[in-house]
Amino acid sequence: MSCRPRKQYTLVLIRETNKLLLGYKKRGFGEGRWNGFGGKVEAGETITEGAVRELKEESGINVTEESVHKVADLEFTFDGQDILMHVHVFLVQSFTGTPVETEEMRPQWFPVDKLPYSLMWPDDSLWVPVVLRGGKVRGTVHFQDHDNIHSHHIEEVDTLA
Repeated sequence: MSCRPRKQYTLVLIRETNKLLLGYKKRGFGEGRWNGFGGKVEAGETITEGAVRELKEESGINVTEESVHKVADLEFTFDGQDILMHVHVFLVQSFTGTPVETEEMRPQWFPVDKLPYSLMWPDDSLWVPVVLRGGKVRGTVHFQDHDNIHSHHIEEVDTLA
């Protein structure tokens, strides 16, 4: 990728047996799409701390840092935008609390074999199935706009740093 300014983001997927909790984004970046929970890592917090905080803020779900397992390392760029979004994706299978709707997200459980990919980010169908079967992913995705992928490279890896 180019020498774009890099910003750190988190994305948390909550899995319970054969269901995945997604949130319908009600405002801001990704509005109108089903997605995992997450956002910007704030100054002074680790990436894992940011993931735990964002999940709580967006869904009411509580997790420990030990229950958050990194499953993907993705870099996103968009035509006409200088920022490289470095997204650290985590999978959680142990949590407390009941998902609640917030100002930003409306949570809903989906069967893992019937995820609403057509209503999610276009790249999700490229890597989410790998994560759901227990794999780890590293990749880059360049969007022409928010609906069309210009180019991508997604690979399954043994470990993530």
